[in-house]
Amino acid sequence: MASKEKTGFEALAKEGSLYPQEQLAMVKSGKKSLLISVPREVSLQETRLSLTPAAVGILVANGHQVIVEQGAGEHAFFSDTEFSENGAEIVYSKKEAFEANLVVKVEPPTQEEIGMMKPGSTVFSAIQMANTSEGYYEALNKKKITALGFEFLQDKAGGLPIVNAMSELAGSLVIPMAVEYLSSSSGGKGIILGGITGVPPTRVLILGAGTVAEYAARAAIGLGAEVRIFDNEIYKLRRIKHKLANQAFTAVIDSATLGQSLVSADVVIGALRAEKGRARCVVTEEMVSTMKPGSVIIDVSIDQGGCIETSEITTHDKPTFRKFDVIHYCVPNIASRAARTATTALSNILTPVILKMADTGGIDDMIYAYSWFSKGVYTYKGFATNLEISKRFNLPYKDLGLLMAARF
Repeated sequence: MASKEKTGFEALAKEGSLYPQEQLAMVKSGKKSLLISVPREVSLQETRLSLTPAAVGILVANGHQVIVEQGAGEHAFFSDTEFSENGAEIVYSKKEAFEANLVVKVEPPTQEEIGMMKPGSTVFSAIQMANTSEGYYEALNKKKITALGFEFLQDKAGGLPIVNAMSELAGSLVIPMAVEYLSSSSGGKGIILGGITGVPPTRVLILGAGTVAEYAARAAIGLGAEVRIFDNEIYKLRRIKHKLANQAFTAVIDSATLGQSLVSADVVIGALRAEKGRARCVVTEEMVSTMKPGSVIIDVSIDQGGCIETSEITTHDKPTFRKFDVIHYCVPNIASRAARTATTALSNILTPVILKMADTGGIDDMIYAYSWFSKGVYTYKGFATNLEISKRFNLPYKDLGLLMAARF
């Protein structure tokens, strides 16, 4: 058999094996070790904290340093010992607690706390626009602090994970509270929320058709109450009616229908989502005056200004007041009534975000890489980056996307 003709490719291939071969270059990891602080909350109403001892353990195991101010978790029944056993360093002064690069707390930092923070550091907290002033944002910007608000932080699907978690908790709590304040021992009408054989059911009216409304309605329906839900968004009403298996009456908010329903309501729950930083006021003082004596109003929207004209902020120590002989409950942070559950929910959301921030290379890289995360930023290195806040408080505004693009 004739031999194959030599083409020279074989020799060339052998010769090529002597040359340096291409290899994947080692890419330096962007992972960054963080110094994270969990300070003790100073608000008289705040019993939650941002991270559980178990979450601290996860962060420490991933190479991060966590400092916890003494007594930070006592209201949620998390001891200093639990934190230290999970690798946290317990500090005994507030100044030490605010010297970290990343401060994670629940209530917005006070002016005094902002003064203790390092220039250029980062703070994760709620923002509560209705309770903040221009001076708060100016103090943050003066120190070029990057601030992220729980109310603005999104997830990859565009949802608001912390808002939704706290709304679930608030919605689950309001009906047991209504039961308490309707009882004779609390000065209420002396009726059961729901009803028994031969007695008409209690009527619960809910303003808003979001997460709070859904969980409150489920609890009320489970007790046998008649539930009416009002909202101006038809798609929200359609969605909640479907989720509740058509067990609730739904209607758009208009003065006539709403007014008639208020006259016969035993419990009114204000749960309208804030628009442009402030909840809409849809129930006037005149409407409240027509309600039955001893009925109960629980305004969950009070931290954003409230959706009922007669609402005034109250505290956990003195949670109610009467106006037109109607009991009003207007505590801003209802979730603090279940501090341990709320802390666990917050921690479950914040811990993966902090870990991803570290793996990405820090706060700046995280903002640049993930738009869902950048939505939570409202001040960045001396500028307001949330347009609504900038307009409301007359602050210098910079587009965060342009600021991040300028880094490269």
